[in-house]
Amino acid sequence: MVRLTETLADELKEHNIQVNAIAPGATYTRLTEQVLAAGEAAGAKDLAEARRIKAMGGSPEKAAALAVFLASPESDGLTGRLISASWDDWQSMHTRIPDIMAGELYTLRRLT
Repeated sequence: MVRLTETLADELKEHNIQVNAIAPGATYTRLTEQVLAAGEAAGAKDLAEARRIKAMGGSPEKAAALAVFLASPESDGLTGRLISASWDDWQSMHTRIPDIMAGELYTLRRLT
């Protein structure tokens, strides 16, 4: 998906169409709550993962907010990037777009 994002971004830039990939991260959902409520009956691996997700505080709302940002004029010029809803400071990205686009930040291919 990331290579497709980068390729589409490159091919569509002359039409001012921006393409980015959202990495939503692990999200705390009702299923996570059910695994935590089940405790050891859920299995050690699933319970440990549910505890990790809860501790991270990941939520579907973070990914949705990132999508809204990317659809807004604030993100104009930002294209071909993989952005994590949970880990990247996308709330302040609008102030750094020229710097981001000048390098390979938020890409998987960092050759420099």
